[in-house]
Amino acid sequence: MKVLVINCGSSSLKFQLINSEDDSVLAKGLCERIGMAGSRLVYSPAAQEKEIINEDMQNHKKAVELVIAALTDKNKGVIESLSDVDAVGHRIVHGGEKFAGSVCIDDEVIEAIEACNDLAPLHNPANLIGILSCRELMPDTPMVAVFDTAFHQTMPAKAYLYGLPYRYYENYKVRRYGFHGTSHSFVSEKTAQLLGKPYEELKTIVCHLGNGASICAVKGGKSVDTSMGLTPLEGLIMGTRSGSIDPAIVEFIADKENKTVEDVMNLLNKESGVLGLSGIGSDFRDIMEAMDKGDERAKLTLDAYCYQVVKYIGAYTAAMNGVDAIAFTAGLGENNSYVRKKICEYLDYLGVKIDDTQNEKRGEDVIISTADSKVKVLVVPTNEELKIAKETLSQIKS
Repeated sequence: MKVLVINCGSSSLKFQLINSEDDSVLAKGLCERIGMAGSRLVYSPAAQEKEIINEDMQNHKKAVELVIAALTDKNKGVIESLSDVDAVGHRIVHGGEKFAGSVCIDDEVIEAIEACNDLAPLHNPANLIGILSCRELMPDTPMVAVFDTAFHQTMPAKAYLYGLPYRYYENYKVRRYGFHGTSHSFVSEKTAQLLGKPYEELKTIVCHLGNGASICAVKGGKSVDTSMGLTPLEGLIMGTRSGSIDPAIVEFIADKENKTVEDVMNLLNKESGVLGLSGIGSDFRDIMEAMDKGDERAKLTLDAYCYQVVKYIGAYTAAMNGVDAIAFTAGLGENNSYVRKKICEYLDYLGVKIDDTQNEKRGEDVIISTADSKVKVLVVPTNEELKIAKETLSQIKS
């Protein structure tokens, strides 16, 4: 079976066409600047050169049409017709408390996703546009919603409730939801496979470290705590997001600089984090380069980032009463040996020992701890699209 995985953003659409028989990627691509000038499709069919198609995409429906045209093109296409797509899997950022797993999409599911729009106003409306566009163009193709928040629905109330009047949870469902669920699920399960251990017996901490970053405590195959909260702003310092701060800072900055709450929230989401601390940018490669040239703020930024990761690892080790494995994933986690080593230097108390040669490897599944390390440390490249494809197939078959 062939599964088309769709990930819609407010002005973008990422996709992969996956062959479920061998998990191979037949084609992938990205539609950029949807609804804006200069929109284009970057299309990469397997075993062929990447192609850039500059074409006006006034909406997501047009983007989906261009994706389908590319996939079925006589020269660079990888399928003969739209009927070769057996199912479509849609990444949905927020499912609230309604969805604890992936579901086949129908009108009721669409309404429930829409009801979560106020919890993820930048993401869910775009995800819905992708669903509706695909339904219009492929009305007979089964579709599945795979939620970023679903994996974390196993968290106990003691982990997800905030110290607010309980009515805000009852009335508005204000609580910690967590994100990157498909990544945390994929990586924690792959970690068990790589270690040859039963998934249901392991205590694993997954460090999804990218421009957006979160950490998850996975006990017995279930998420029991995670660093992101009601929104993806909580938790670690990220590329442009502040992560967790004293809530009173919002009012303090608003009063000092005559800003609205909306102004300050925009600052916390788009002008803070690594960008704000370093004054250089949100790309960790640029921060590393500046640090190597002696930039003290760049070094301070990386030190603060690693220190926060270490604190979460310590907290989640306590929450699970131990840890068997720590897995690094996502752009920074998979590719930055300096950050991994810096974090692990704090973990002597857990008996963590790193093999420097193994730690220098990139882009592959690898155990970077020594044979005598009491806690195993791994690098596991995430594959959220493959996870979505597998979830989609599972729902279709059931």
